Amino acid sequence: MNNDPRYDPDDTPDLEAAYALHTPEDSKRLYRSWADSYDSDFIDEMDYRLPQHVARVFLTARPEGPVLDLGAGTGVMGLLLDGQVAPVDGTDISPEMLAVAARKDVYRRLFKGDLTTRLDVADGAYRSVVSAGTFTTGHVGPAALDEVMRVLAPGGCGVISVNARHWQSEGFADAFAALRSRLSSLERIEVSIYGPRNTGPHAADKGLVVRFHKD
Repeated sequence: MNNDPRYDPDDTPDLEAAYALHTPEDSKRLYRSWADSYDSDFIDEMDYRLPQHVARVFLTARPEGPVLDLGAGTGVMGLLLDGQVAPVDGTDISPEMLAVAARKDVYRRLFKGDLTTRLDVADGAYRSVVSAGTFTTGHVGPAALDEVMRVLAPGGCGVISVNARHWQSEGFADAFAALRSRLSSLERIEVSIYGPRNTGPHAADKGLVVRFHKD
């Protein structure tokens, strides 16, 4: 991959295009064209396992509803949480991805939202927040953690993934360090983003699943 990739709207929707995102508008364009085939082209074909890891860590924390799935996409996390915790709402920057998620019929509410600004959510509205694959360069950076904390209720649980290669370089380590005084617990668990069927250039990529509780 180019050392300084830039998203081209004419690119074929794929993992390399996702890594080349730099702005929210890039994300909207990419996922508008990728929404209908995302589950087959990426989740299945690339053996994408990060949502399963995030869901497992989240559920072991015995989360309470309501839950907000941040960057819900096509609703993969909603399916993993279905029957385990309720209610679950989802938000995403792409209305096309949310339309696919709606067909899975596992969310109480789905709404368009941009974590780099402000969600249409009251302070402390959710007892739990969860996110897989959203906090990474080109998608949502560490500045959005303030918005995560705003919508999370006191005592609430959060579990989000961060691409391991971006933990230090994109400022996630510093951002969580700055939040430490507002958290009663914080832990990181390293996981493989992809399963064994993925033999591509990113097959060995790692993610950090970060679990925290707000004071």
